[in-house]
Amino acid sequence: MSRIGLKPVSVPKGVTVAVQDNILTVKGAKGSLTQPFEPEVSFEIKGDEAIVSRKDESKRARSMHGLYRRLLSNMVEGVSAGFSKALIINGVGYRAEVKGKSLLMNLGFSTQIEYVIPEGISVAVEGSKVTVSGISKELVGLVASEIRGLRPPEPYKGKGIKYETEHVRRKVGKSGVK
Repeated sequence: MSRIGLKPVSVPKGVTVAVQDNILTVKGAKGSLTQPFEPEVSFEIKGDEAIVSRKDESKRARSMHGLYRRLLSNMVEGVSAGFSKALIINGVGYRAEVKGKSLLMNLGFSTQIEYVIPEGISVAVEGSKVTVSGISKELVGLVASEIRGLRPPEPYKGKGIKYETEHVRRKVGKSGVK
C-alpha cells in the first residue's frame, strides 16, 4: 500500500490543476507544467486539494499511485515557489560566467567549456557559486548533474564542481617517508 499516495496534495491560491485526456496540467505564477500519466491512476480536484487514486490493486497501479502523487506535488511546488540547486567550483583558476544563454567555464582544461542552458532554466554565478533554478525539479536536477559531471570533485585536493550540500571524502596523499 502506498503511504505517500494516500496523502492529498494541497493546492495553494493562484495555482490551478487540470486533468484532460491523460494529461495533467498545473499552472501558477511562475509558469505552466504538463505531465502525461498512466491509466492506472486518476486525479480528483476538491477545492484546494488534489487527490490521487488508483483504479485497482495491481502491483503496477500501486507503484504508479505514489509516483504520480509525488510528481503532482513537485509540479505544484515548482509553479508556485520554484526549485534551485547550488554548485560550488573549487580549484585554482577555475571560474564560470554566464553569457547570453550559455555558461562559460574554465575548469583546468586546455579549452574553455561552453554549456548551453536549456529553455526554462536560469543560471546565476556569484564568485565560485553557480545557482541553477527553474520550475521543473527534474530539469533543474538534470542540468545541475550535467554541470557537475564536467569536472567532478577529486578526493585528494577537492578540486572540481560539487553540490553545495555535498561532502567530498578526502584521501591522504603519498607521504614520501620510507
